[in-house]
Amino acid sequence: MTLVPAFGRDYKSQKEVLADWDANKDFIIQDISSRWDGKPANKQDFENDPDGPDSVNIRYKKLTMVMVVKIK
Repeated sequence: MTLVPAFGRDYKSQKEVLADWDANKDFIIQDISSRWDGKPANKQDFENDPDGPDSVNIRYKKLTMVMVVKIK
């Protein structure tokens, strides 16, 4: 599952991505195969979903870079 920063945010480094992820800031789900495509979500949403993914891909640096974040 791929996520992008919500509300116009962008990050220059993985450290910045992880800081906002750990702070439970929202990201937008971009997964056309999912019924959640286009919906906001954060770390807590995925941790509380027993059927959620084990990891997510978060795009940053104007969507040119990808970081894999483990959830479970």
